[in-house]
Amino acid sequence: MRIFLAILLTLITVNIFAMTVKSINYDGMVHISKPVALRMLDFDVGDTIDDKILNESIKKYFKQGYFDDVWAEFDDGNLTYLFKEKAIISKIELKGWKENDKDVLSTVVQIKKGSLYDKNKLLSAKKRIQEAIAQDGKIDSVVEIEEETLDNGSIKVTFIANEGEEIVIEKLDYIGVFGLDTDIFNDVIANKEHQFMGWFWGRNDGEMKLSDLGYDPLRIRDTYMQYGYLDAKVDVPFVRVNFDHYTADMSYQIEEGEIYYISGISINQVSNVIDEAKIREIISLEEGEAFNIKTFRDDAQKIKTIIADLSYAFVQVVPDLKKNKKDHTVEVVFKITPGDKVKIRNVVISGNNRTLDRIIRRELYLGPGDMYSLTDLKDSRNSLGRLGFFDGNTIEEKRIDNSNMDLIVKVKEAPTGNVQLGGGYGSYGGLLVTVAVNDRNIWGSGINMGVKAEQSERTKNYSFNISNPRLNDSDFNGNFSIFKSFSEYNDYSVDSQGVSIGTGHRFSRHISGYLGYSFSENAYSDVNESSTVADTRYFESYAKSSILINTKFDNTDDYYLPREGYTVSQGFEKSGLGGNADFFKSRTNFAKYIGLEDYIGFDAIFRYKARFYFAADTGYLPIADKFYMGGIGSVRGYESYSISPVETDSDGNIIRVGGRQTFSNNAELSFPLVPKAKMRLVTYLDWGFIGDDSLNEFSRGGYGVGLEWFSPVGPIQLMFSKPLNEQAGDKTTSFEFTMGQRF
Repeated sequence: MRIFLAILLTLITVNIFAMTVKSINYDGMVHISKPVALRMLDFDVGDTIDDKILNESIKKYFKQGYFDDVWAEFDDGNLTYLFKEKAIISKIELKGWKENDKDVLSTVVQIKKGSLYDKNKLLSAKKRIQEAIAQDGKIDSVVEIEEETLDNGSIKVTFIANEGEEIVIEKLDYIGVFGLDTDIFNDVIANKEHQFMGWFWGRNDGEMKLSDLGYDPLRIRDTYMQYGYLDAKVDVPFVRVNFDHYTADMSYQIEEGEIYYISGISINQVSNVIDEAKIREIISLEEGEAFNIKTFRDDAQKIKTIIADLSYAFVQVVPDLKKNKKDHTVEVVFKITPGDKVKIRNVVISGNNRTLDRIIRRELYLGPGDMYSLTDLKDSRNSLGRLGFFDGNTIEEKRIDNSNMDLIVKVKEAPTGNVQLGGGYGSYGGLLVTVAVNDRNIWGSGINMGVKAEQSERTKNYSFNISNPRLNDSDFNGNFSIFKSFSEYNDYSVDSQGVSIGTGHRFSRHISGYLGYSFSENAYSDVNESSTVADTRYFESYAKSSILINTKFDNTDDYYLPREGYTVSQGFEKSGLGGNADFFKSRTNFAKYIGLEDYIGFDAIFRYKARFYFAADTGYLPIADKFYMGGIGSVRGYESYSISPVETDSDGNIIRVGGRQTFSNNAELSFPLVPKAKMRLVTYLDWGFIGDDSLNEFSRGGYGVGLEWFSPVGPIQLMFSKPLNEQAGDKTTSFEFTMGQRF
């Protein structure tokens, strides 16, 4: 009887929880659509379910992570799932540390607006903020989380950071150093001893950088290996912190060992793909010299390049050192595994929302079907950089198999055009209105076009220019420009107009040539004959008809901000093919760019620029066509075109008449100032010479600091200068600016 009752109760219980589903409904569900939610169930309308199946379905919905609670209700076969959604984080703020740094929100906080509230994620973000502050060398930092429920039900999260104190390294000792000068370690380590006036540029502030403590010993050891100390050992630094004053003493225990000299250089090719003699020609290490790890790495890279240029894209150069500790010599071994030759299967371009694909492809030296070349790959990157159309570019190598790869070209578009609508008022010229439109990559076609109109009560200037660097995607280029201007001065007026046209050809990757023609007319009128400067020589109307020839070499890696390479150009102008002017001009320009990041650890750039111009009077050289110095491009600190040989009229007035030869050069050092805003600081020293018969007739210089800014409307330079060798009568200036020029 008892067994029968137990069976009966069991059947009744199963019958209670076994229900037929007539309908399935959802209440409070936002993040999942009803069709998706239905597909997640293991049953459908008309099926019979029990409590186990129902509980499993509730758990499945809850695991999606969108809900704080999920439950179900059954009413006469109608199944309804009810959801309590998690709150949405609608605002995220960071106070007390890098408050306006959007990158920190994405890289450190890692919580986006619109994400679901999750307490564990907030705690993880808090920990990351604390760790990031600690990496800056600050200890005892505290981060608090404030949560505020807004009227719409969403949550505002605020991370409040109270930065701790910075630890300053007061003393840094090196124990066991005999063979090297410890001063050279300061060039490579991040944690340095505090120096007097450490806040001043170029001095060490002594702030401890915790993230670099583990790497500094490796940097010191690498320095030793550049001088042949292959057995050098550098222990992690011993740090003694005074928490009362937040200062620290550090010391390194170093065992130098002996200097190793190169006993031999071996080249081991797994398969012989290149003459060994060609490899030895590019190796800088020499037998008998002290070993240098930096030269060793450079040689390995050069070997890799020369073989990769033979289409062995996956070549491996494994350097090895066979040390003889008895006589302290080392045999250098380069083991070369070339692999198979590799062909380019496809080239994929991305990121060019504006620039046409063909504009990018024509700058690439590798295309589908071509054999791989590492030099071609690098030259392609540099060629894209010289366009000036992109903020940056990368070319990724995607391996398909041992003998095929795809190239993925990724570019980031940069603003290439600007519209200027401006005006002003001057006591001399009155109201000035300017309208200008210019684009170096109009409609993404690679064509440069600009138009400008400027008018005031005394001046009118109109100009139009258009140029195509690759006519019909060929190696030929073409340009056309026209201008007209009128200026009214107190004692005379000048009306000028002109036109120029030309074509060029790119002979190689870095060498191009140009042939052009220009014609201009310059007419003086309303000359005040009673003026003290009314010497007829200075107001003779003339026409100029000139042939222009130019050649240029350019292997830099970027148009606006190159970090490597140099440019050399030589131009000639012959006037006298019609018109009144008859002269010959030569213009020589040189620029060298060196990125210093590998040497000093941050993105500094050294630039040297020089120019030599010469003019010969073969009939008539107008004063307006002679050379003048001053301003950005020659000697800063002096007004533009103000440095020149002079003449004095009968009333003692000084008149600048220009020179027939000039040489100027500039040395510049550019530093990152606000990288995220694309601002850089530049310091410079200029010096120039000018004269008629000799360059020594006039000599002026200038120095100063400036701001280089890639603004939304184009690159801008703001220069603050001081003149050098200033003489009586010189026209100096302390501020200049320019827009759109190469830095």
